[in-house]
Amino acid sequence: MADVLAGIGRSPSQRAYWLCQFAGWGLYALSQFYAAVWFLDASWGRVAAEILVLHAAGFALTHALRDYAKRRRWRVLRAPQLVWRIVLASVVLGVPMGLATNFMAVAGLHNPTIAVPQGAAIGGTQLLTLLRAVLQVANWATVFTGWLVIYFIVVRLREQRFAELRQSELARALQLAELRLLKSQLNPHFLFNALNTIRSLVADHPARAQDAVTRLANTLRYTLNSSQDELVTLAQELEIVKDYLELESMRFEERLRVELDIPADVRSVGIPVMLLQTVVENAIKHGIAELPDGGILRIRAALEDGALAINVENPRPTTPSGAAHEGVGLRNSAERLRLLFGGRARLELDLSQPRAATTRISIPRKS
Repeated sequence: MADVLAGIGRSPSQRAYWLCQFAGWGLYALSQFYAAVWFLDASWGRVAAEILVLHAAGFALTHALRDYAKRRRWRVLRAPQLVWRIVLASVVLGVPMGLATNFMAVAGLHNPTIAVPQGAAIGGTQLLTLLRAVLQVANWATVFTGWLVIYFIVVRLREQRFAELRQSELARALQLAELRLLKSQLNPHFLFNALNTIRSLVADHPARAQDAVTRLANTLRYTLNSSQDELVTLAQELEIVKDYLELESMRFEERLRVELDIPADVRSVGIPVMLLQTVVENAIKHGIAELPDGGILRIRAALEDGALAINVENPRPTTPSGAAHEGVGLRNSAERLRLLFGGRARLELDLSQPRAATTRISIPRKS
């Protein structure tokens, strides 16, 4: 009994097993007792004692069989191999239980009413006794078969559920690894451009270079503090964008002009960290930086159909030099959006206008 009580507290699966054992055998014993009281002409005390002994033995035998099956790893067997083992084990356990039951008063619950043929009384009586014994064995074999079938169904369902959870955890881990890799490709790219801006200011504008270093420090602090979070609010992202734009304004001066249209109701919406900064950087690098007169960078945001819509517009040359506008930064940002929000999120670069580029971002709001 001490082993049983110790096993109950080991794990949720162990507790569930013992609960099912006690409940199953207890309910079966109770049903047998009520049937015996109603249909048998026997002392209820004797019947109760016999049922208690039989079902305690059934409890112990099934528990021993479970341990044996676990040691022999029956759960990994294919269905045909498992079926014949279940049948054989049920018969092996059913024989002693059936023979023991045949000598008890409760045997009357399963004894058939068979007419003994005239002239064959002795042989007929022996045949009837044999049939009753076989019936008791078959009855207990059926009980053990049902127990084993239920047990292995539960085991297979539990393992299937565990495999699904494990697969989900692996997919999540892979997703986080992909996100970290994509983000690690963004940060060095931004840092390289920011350092180039500061380098261009050091010789001729040391005071402005100091201000640029301060803003870069703010940006790096933001990036480091956000390294563990995939999402930040739009208001937080705007702070780093403003620092970045101030850095670029030191380099481009009058060539860079910025217009922001960010309503208050969208500033608390979550977006991927460094997303807007990457888009703005792409607009300046492939648009305004290539124009002698520069241009206006427009950033607009609004809630549309339950999603955050962000548009970043910038002028661009009709014949851009160098690589295509949609570089590594935008591709990584689009992939991060997909990993975080699924197929409903979008990042599209619209180059349909000959002198303008518009990056459109749609982020569904998470409930």
